[in-house]
Amino acid sequence: MKKQHSDKEQDKKTTQSANASNDTTSTACEQDNMADTTSGSADNMAVPPSLEEQIAAWHDKYLRLQAEFDNFRKRTIKEKMELVERGCESAWLAILPVMDDMERAVAASHKSDDIEALRQGEELVMKKFESVLQAAGITRIECVGQPFNEDEQEAVARFAASEDMRGKVIDCVQQGYKMGEHILRYAKVVVGE
Repeated sequence: MKKQHSDKEQDKKTTQSANASNDTTSTACEQDNMADTTSGSADNMAVPPSLEEQIAAWHDKYLRLQAEFDNFRKRTIKEKMELVERGCESAWLAILPVMDDMERAVAASHKSDDIEALRQGEELVMKKFESVLQAAGITRIECVGQPFNEDEQEAVARFAASEDMRGKVIDCVQQGYKMGEHILRYAKVVVGE
């Protein structure tokens, strides 16, 4: 009886051991299945290497384009500043010879008593300066004897005048200039009434 009892206990232990082993095996299998399922979903969510490379390439292109645009913006600002600083350089270079002539005329006036020669020198400088202005497209607004034109002239005074000079410019106080059709300075005139 003892032997049967011990055999039953042995069978019971073996059964428990087998059940435990089966539980362990089934738990391990379940864990493996879950791991496979999890890794399968992770593989589905993982980005293929070629797509990651494309993302990196686009990101690199974006950064380079942004840097290139920033350099373009800085270069454009610098060029505009230089244009503003040197915009009138050619006009000033054309005026410098006139300044040289003026200096020579002043120096000659200190050395000479010949008034007629000084006047001729002044007239030559004046003609040279007018030619420089004409080369730049700047012309004088002719107004004396012409009908008053408020688009080009500014009346600074009105004087009584003969019938034929009414509404016309009698005198020009300050000469007006225009560049093409753009008025640089309005002529200040005296108008007859």
